[in-house]
Amino acid sequence: MRLVFMGTPDFAAPVLSELVGHGHEIAAVFTRAPKPAGRRGMELTKTPVHQLAEGFNFPVYTPKTFRDPETIAAFRDLEPEAAIVVAYGLILPPEALAVPPAGCLNLHASLLPRWRGAAPIQRAVMEGDAETGVMAMRMEEGLDTGPVAMAERLAIGPDETSGELHDRLKTVGADLMARAVAALGKDALSFREQAADGVTYAAKIEKAEARIDWASPGAEVHDRIRGLSPFPGAWFDLGGERVKVLRSTLADGAGAPGELLDERLTVACGSGAVRLLEVQRAGKGPVPAAAFLNGARLAPGTLLG
Repeated sequence: MRLVFMGTPDFAAPVLSELVGHGHEIAAVFTRAPKPAGRRGMELTKTPVHQLAEGFNFPVYTPKTFRDPETIAAFRDLEPEAAIVVAYGLILPPEALAVPPAGCLNLHASLLPRWRGAAPIQRAVMEGDAETGVMAMRMEEGLDTGPVAMAERLAIGPDETSGELHDRLKTVGADLMARAVAALGKDALSFREQAADGVTYAAKIEKAEARIDWASPGAEVHDRIRGLSPFPGAWFDLGGERVKVLRSTLADGAGAPGELLDERLTVACGSGAVRLLEVQRAGKGPVPAAAFLNGARLAPGTLLG
């Protein structure tokens, strides 16, 4: 099929590679514009999809919005049979959705209608969901409301981080979308409407959510830690220093919320406890709990903020 691909982050790149490997014609790639990077923001960094597309010598478009007539006209002039959209980051208006005769297919990383929106992987882990998945769906004007064609389900491990789940989902998602596009090209892709019940929204992660609330139950603290790992990273205060926690597990123990219970970095919560397995001090790399304790010299009974 003659396709236009729209995507931005690392999660989207394997889908583009898979489509190329299956022999589809990529007329062009749309992605977000390069952003300033580095300490002084002097260098512009292209998105992972942008870099991959240039490696394939595909034309790359980086509009700031998809609502202006010039962008929609450029999209129309490419004459795509379908558009494949994966974590693009720009809203496609009805005029754009109507351009490809076979429609716009989106890969979404949740089991819709649960976790529509911006951060479905992180929200699923943060809420302690036992499973999630990826779905190929037809886009419409609403936020992730379109009918679903194909899905793959994955169990979420009890200590799995959102970063680990992300990497599993992007591989499964690339294969799923390749199969969906193959069926679409044969006019053999059928769709079903999403259920009306069970709708939840995966709001963008806010900075205020990253501070650990030790007064919460241990299971909630653990789920928040792994849901925010590796980015932005849940954190606690240690003498005015933010310490990120990248990995944890549930543990036995009781004490005042935030109290260090032993020399293995077990911390009491509102109920139960969590053991911190990997942490990161400001300006330093991630280290195991034992290495952190050797440097921080924290004694049982210390209260973490």
